[in-house]
Amino acid sequence: MHGHGGILLEQLKSLVLHHDLTAGDRMFFFSTTGWMVWNQLVSGLLASAGVVILDGAPNFPHPDSLWDLAAEAEVTHFGASASFYMLCRDAGMAPGETRDLRRIRFVKSAGSPLPAEGYRWLHENFPGAFLSSSSGGTEICSGFVGGVTTLPVHAGEMAGRWLGVDAEAWDADGDAVIDEPGELVIRRPLPSMPLELVGDPDGDRYRDEYFSTYPGVWRHGDWFVVSERGTCAILGRSDATLNRGGVRLGTGEFYAVLGEMPELADSLVVHLGGADGGLGELILLVELAADAPADDDLDGRIAATLRSRLSPRHVPDRLIVVPEIPRGATGKRLEVPVKRVLLGADPAGAFGPAEIDPTTVALLTRMAVARAARNEEV
Repeated sequence: MHGHGGILLEQLKSLVLHHDLTAGDRMFFFSTTGWMVWNQLVSGLLASAGVVILDGAPNFPHPDSLWDLAAEAEVTHFGASASFYMLCRDAGMAPGETRDLRRIRFVKSAGSPLPAEGYRWLHENFPGAFLSSSSGGTEICSGFVGGVTTLPVHAGEMAGRWLGVDAEAWDADGDAVIDEPGELVIRRPLPSMPLELVGDPDGDRYRDEYFSTYPGVWRHGDWFVVSERGTCAILGRSDATLNRGGVRLGTGEFYAVLGEMPELADSLVVHLGGADGGLGELILLVELAADAPADDDLDGRIAATLRSRLSPRHVPDRLIVVPEIPRGATGKRLEVPVKRVLLGADPAGAFGPAEIDPTTVALLTRMAVARAARNEEV
């Protein structure tokens, strides 16, 4: 539950000061009404800007329909999920070649980290536009870090912490770290932090969810890096972070490398076990690109790529080819739900309302049953 004033203040700050939105602009962001960027889109009216809303699928009647809409509506601020941009890139799209998109001067990405190759594709296709990848949360209905129009854009990184956001990366002892992964914390309150959680009259669940790890300090649940020059990167959910023998591996490291393999359309990695300091079991799900065969050498190529580009610890114990990688409505990989299903949870409860390919769900369920049987034998 939020207070109206804090939300409006955060939205106005974000749109006017970080998105350079002003009267006469036209803003579009493809979103469902359940994603916080829907609130941000509607809040464009606060800046006296026009708001472009689409009721429909982003790939209907054809895969590049959103770019047709942007040209027809003369959009100046275009937004979509990182997965949408990567799909456009992988499909070899060149949106500006067959339509007039010269009015677009701001391109925003959200929902999940935008890889460096995504930045490069956007820069090649929109050379005069400002590129902003941002990260925040449904809880605050705003952003923590992202683009800053007065700062340079570095491929694969977010320019910095947004105005009024006291964000740091903390280690397990609560010390701030630079150029090292840590927990994303917010040291001082933001105007749009929740007043309370529904069904939590005493605030116990609220405090346990956000303030139990570092008493009095908001821990958001993201694995976060702040560089020496002030740029930021989200490496994935900290509850999905892989801990192999005491070494923490960010899921984003895997996706950045695997995203460059042409035979892979998508991937998702989870780690099971290892709480006792052992290596546990690292499981990699991959979705093959169109017409890419699941040949006998796939395991070896992926292992060699991860070993050479990252480290031997990044090589998965099991590689599973699935029809479709589970993603939520915002395009985020559903790492934690997949992990829960592999540990025996009911898929209906783990995935919630997300629409997951039934063949993939059945495959994960069979893996969970087989894993439980192996553990019982041990």
